[in-house]
Amino acid sequence: MEFVIHVLERFFQMGREQATAVMLKVHNEGAGLAGIYPRDVAETKVHQVRDFARNHQHPLQCVMEESQ
Repeated sequence: MEFVIHVLERFFQMGREQATAVMLKVHNEGAGLAGIYPRDVAETKVHQVRDFARNHQHPLQCVMEESQ
């Protein structure tokens, strides 16, 4: 849980309270919204998070979806 909070703070510039709320949503529902970004920014963030999680041997997933 702390790892997810750290990722949200580091890569999505969330404050501790907001990051904790998103982490709890991920924990309870399996997914949460980290932000809405232009495609190129979103792709970069997905790659950064995936690399960071892999380097720390954490199974955290990050995906990009088109907004409705």
